[in-house]
Amino acid sequence: MSNFDRFSVEGVYAELLARAPENKIEPRMEPMFRAMEILGEPNKAFPIIHVTGTNGKTSTARMIESLLRAHDLRTGRYSSPHLTSVTERIAIDGDSVDDETFVRIWHEIAPYLQIVDDELTAKGENRLTFFEAITILGFAVFADAPVDVAIIEVGLGGITDATNVGDGQVSVVTPISLDHTDLLGDTTELIAEEKAGIIKPGGFLISAAQPADAAQVLLDRARELEVPYRFEGVEFGVEDRIIAVGGQQLDLQGLAGRYPGILLPLHGEHQAQNAAVALAAVEAFIGGGETELNHDLVMEGFGAATSPGRLEVIRTAPSVLLDAGHNPDGIRASAKAVKEAFGFSKLVLVIGILAEKDAPAMLAELREQYIDLVEDVCITQSNSPRAIPAGELAGMALEAGFNEEDLFVTERLDDALEWAVGRAEDSEDFGGGVLVTGSITLIGETRMLMGGA
Repeated sequence: MSNFDRFSVEGVYAELLARAPENKIEPRMEPMFRAMEILGEPNKAFPIIHVTGTNGKTSTARMIESLLRAHDLRTGRYSSPHLTSVTERIAIDGDSVDDETFVRIWHEIAPYLQIVDDELTAKGENRLTFFEAITILGFAVFADAPVDVAIIEVGLGGITDATNVGDGQVSVVTPISLDHTDLLGDTTELIAEEKAGIIKPGGFLISAAQPADAAQVLLDRARELEVPYRFEGVEFGVEDRIIAVGGQQLDLQGLAGRYPGILLPLHGEHQAQNAAVALAAVEAFIGGGETELNHDLVMEGFGAATSPGRLEVIRTAPSVLLDAGHNPDGIRASAKAVKEAFGFSKLVLVIGILAEKDAPAMLAELREQYIDLVEDVCITQSNSPRAIPAGELAGMALEAGFNEEDLFVTERLDDALEWAVGRAEDSEDFGGGVLVTGSITLIGETRMLMGGA
């Protein structure tokens, strides 16, 4: 990539960042619909599979994308946040949109965004936020491509999420748990009410297994809109799974057929469940849930699936794993997978968490899950302005029950990684590894430092 291209993408990113920051959510939809109107409704230019949930959204979206591509469909995928480059958020046929297209479409839509900004300012409202603006850009890129189908991942919630200007032909809800409780509610029922907002008339609901109160909310909404609904564990799911080299082998029960012997190059029971949800979503999209898919194409689609930053092995000898576990349920699921798939006798943790997350609960979960494996813990921070300072996070770690003599605290991630790898290498039986976890910004910076970008 030339310096000019890099500068151009960085220039657009700087313009986006100059807006309200990503974690500053505006619970509104009117500006998004206004932007779609003056841009010629790119939100209606292609069918949509809309994905929400608390955990597993990105992995599930990427598996849906891979399955659709195996069926020779041109895909767009919109997801957030990104690991290393903002262009990752907008993917065409599985790859980040190229820099030239990203910059070109941005400059094409910028005058129209200015119209919406001016109208908002005149009414005393905040102009389009970072997330609203980049969501509009994503829809515009997909319409320009054009794509056969877009997999759109919700940013936060559902009802008033910027992505909800798109009407999903299939609405997918991954597992719901408590996260962003200050914005979405402090029960899974309230959070489900937000996420049920993506279910639309004429659509099709595919849901992972849910807490009973959340499942009831989704069921009631689907019945109210008279859309078909299918739930994991009732109409589809994982029949069997065994550990395989580099991942796992699955027998999946879909909506319209059974798919045995599927090789998935991702670790953990949670990824198997995500795979079942992705398969059902594609069956719903391609054949209305009535047509069995070609087994070879399903094999091909899952075989090509990737999920960067989700139990990703970034190096070996010693193994360094990256996992963007950003809430207690996510940490619990990944810990189960680590113990199942990797034979570590000792694990060194590198932890950095963003301020809007429930850091005390995350730290308590990390300690509980890894208490038998972990002796050394590095508390650090990413470069994000939202990162909890390492010293402050270390205090929380002590309150969560970590031992002070086990902690190494540094604000510098490069120092943190060097220390952690050294400690893992010092394992007497060479069975040590490193797990970097806590926030996606920490994972992205680690990938860049260790050559995984």
